[in-house]
Amino acid sequence: MKLNDAVWGALLIFFSVAILVHVQSFPTIPGQKVGPALFPGVLAVCLAVCAVLLMVKGMASRARGGERARWLELDGWTRSRRHVRAFAAVVGVNVFYILLVGKLGFILTGTAYLALLFIVFGVKKRLVVPLALGLTLGIHYAFYTLLRVPLPWGVLEGIAW
Repeated sequence: MKLNDAVWGALLIFFSVAILVHVQSFPTIPGQKVGPALFPGVLAVCLAVCAVLLMVKGMASRARGGERARWLELDGWTRSRRHVRAFAAVVGVNVFYILLVGKLGFILTGTAYLALLFIVFGVKKRLVVPLALGLTLGIHYAFYTLLRVPLPWGVLEGIAW
């Protein structure tokens, strides 16, 4: 899927404005003119300048009727049920993870997340659960124990080791 440069520019303008609005809430340092909002603010302005350049390029391309004249051009994979299903599965499991990891916990959510992706991408059925559980436990060990990242236990809270 290809988006015209003007569309990308508009999205980046929106993103840079959101950054500029957000950094206004950063605290100031008494006695200094420079605070924590300076660097992200400068980056947001630079991003906005690049976005405007992209928009100009995209609009000029549309005016010439060039290769990127359309606002949106779908690739061949968007006509393949298998590829569209895989794309929807990737988006869906990420939404599933975001919504349920706090309630179910990392281990259950991660196992279901990987199992669903493995099924969609054609991993042998007898390997789906062992791989999903083993990889989730490995990731949990690496982050929770080695890196000390607090991962949610969810329904397994009572048996957390």
